[in-house]
Amino acid sequence: MATDAHSGSPGQSPDEPVHIESESHLEDVVNDYDVVLVDFFATWCGPCQMLEPVLEGLADETDAAIAKVDVDELQQLAGTYGVRGVPTLVLFANGEQAEQHTGALPADRLRDMIEGYTSE
Repeated sequence: MATDAHSGSPGQSPDEPVHIESESHLEDVVNDYDVVLVDFFATWCGPCQMLEPVLEGLADETDAAIAKVDVDELQQLAGTYGVRGVPTLVLFANGEQAEQHTGALPADRLRDMIEGYTSE
């Protein structure tokens, strides 16, 4: 079941991760949503694969948009954000980078981090 990342009202997060295709696509996603958690990953990375279902759940359960960047396909974009290891998670709030973490984080820590920027 495919969904359109831009369906619904503006600012409403998609209920599944958005796969980023270019630097401008990432900029659009960051500008379209209040809170965006970007997962810089690699398909060969074990911790990245373990994080995948966690991120899918967060996309469905939280008000944040989850974006996925394949570092092998978008090496220059990964370099722009100083990604030196995968997974690297970058959180954007209101269009600005707010946090960056290297390594897989547990679901409850990621949820708390997101909710720190989405709670009113």
